[in-house]
Amino acid sequence: MDNVKIKRALVSVTDKTGVADFCRALATEFGVEIVSTGGTAAALVEAGIPVRPIDDLTGFPEMMDGRVKTLHPKVHGGLLARRDSSTHMAEAESQGIGMIDLVVVNLYAFEDTVAREGVSLEEAVENIDIGGPSMLRSAAKNFEAVTVVTDPVDYSGIVDEMRASGGLVSYGTRKRLATDVFRITSAYDSAIWRYLSGYGSEPFPEEVRFRLDKIQDLRYGENPHQDAAFYRFSDSKEHTLARSTQVQGKELSYNNILDTDACWAAVREFEAPACVIVKHMNPCGVAVGPDLVSAYQRAYECDPVSAYGGVIAFNGTVTPDLVRAIFANKQFVEVMIAPEYDNDALLLLDQKRNLRVLRTGGIRPVAGHYESRAVEGGMLVQISDGVTEDPSRFRVATIAKPTDEEMEQLLFAWRVVKSVKSNAIVLAKDFATVGVGAGQMNRVNSARIAVEAAGAKVRDSVCASDAFMPFPDTLEVCADAGVTAFIQPGGSIRDDEVIAAANKFGVSMVFTGYRHFRH
Repeated sequence: MDNVKIKRALVSVTDKTGVADFCRALATEFGVEIVSTGGTAAALVEAGIPVRPIDDLTGFPEMMDGRVKTLHPKVHGGLLARRDSSTHMAEAESQGIGMIDLVVVNLYAFEDTVAREGVSLEEAVENIDIGGPSMLRSAAKNFEAVTVVTDPVDYSGIVDEMRASGGLVSYGTRKRLATDVFRITSAYDSAIWRYLSGYGSEPFPEEVRFRLDKIQDLRYGENPHQDAAFYRFSDSKEHTLARSTQVQGKELSYNNILDTDACWAAVREFEAPACVIVKHMNPCGVAVGPDLVSAYQRAYECDPVSAYGGVIAFNGTVTPDLVRAIFANKQFVEVMIAPEYDNDALLLLDQKRNLRVLRTGGIRPVAGHYESRAVEGGMLVQISDGVTEDPSRFRVATIAKPTDEEMEQLLFAWRVVKSVKSNAIVLAKDFATVGVGAGQMNRVNSARIAVEAAGAKVRDSVCASDAFMPFPDTLEVCADAGVTAFIQPGGSIRDDEVIAAANKFGVSMVFTGYRHFRH
């Protein structure tokens, strides 16, 4: 059927936004008979709209505290009967079933109910809508003849279409609205299943369902010939990258988002004012300081070449002085992310119209969530790397002991190395990275890269290694260049050889007992 004339509508809504105006237009402009239930009927009557109660249509009273009111053949027969079937129509006539051409239903707010603090199981169960989804599914199945509306935003479009066509609704509109019904009811059922099953109470259940909402199309994927989009978990928490607001700048790319995620995760490791600069998902400069300007300047000085075109993150409010410091360095920044921005800082940033500026509105702890990564035909899920480490339980394995100052620098480097791709070597000094070796196929090459990047700053620096040193060579490269203290998990079958090398150089080495691989 192409265009269908609306003669009878069944209206039963939880969200009553705009429903009175919609029904008034249906009744007064097109002579549609409005059939309605309980609270909706009362609201329409109060608005002066003629309404036929549902129990008058069914000849059966609402009962069982409203659990049974629309689950009746005169409702579902009127929705499901094929108008082009003489058999269906004859059976409907013989049973006194009139056709229903339009259903307007939105469901009990189950998810809002169970999200409330202290809600009981009984209250949750009573907010499981049965009649609503049943009517929606019946109407949607028969979209050849029936129009179904679930969202008040569609009211005006329906009325406009009817005004333009003498009360008709097109096939295209009916199919679009029906398709949306099955999206809504499947999500609704999923929410009930998650609640009743205690989904989330165990780390890795037998079945996992991801529910994602599209945020935006991206310019392209990792390469210009790859299409891409950005999705957000429907239950993602505030202050996350996916919940951030883009204040200004060009459209984000796939690579921008990956780099920004790595940068934002790294800066949240620190309580003191901190700056992290990331390039290709690895920090090329990390520093903390008495203020963000100082932290930024020292993070930038770690590797100004790599910082050009990088992503930058701060764990505090961006001020005008901070923006001026970035401008003074003539640093080209792809993305900046921070919890907040001073208004004058935003005015300055507006001079760089292409710079993408993201505001998170706050900071979440770096741990306490799940991480997932797609592989061909499957998905890996793990708990985020948020182990609580007590430095008082770390073990000094060498004859030389780190001084108090060296220990503070080691703990700083240890926090940084978590954010560097394995094999990771971080050299640090005065609470700033001076050399970073990342993503090499062997650890000693990462050490060589870090030492070379540090240059003269390597002297009296400290070193963090994200995993144990399988051979003494990594330590030898760093100690020979002037590194005085090391921190690593320990646990190699050749720990004795590595410790002996450290003792030979007279440097200290701390074993943490935890590894921080990042692949």
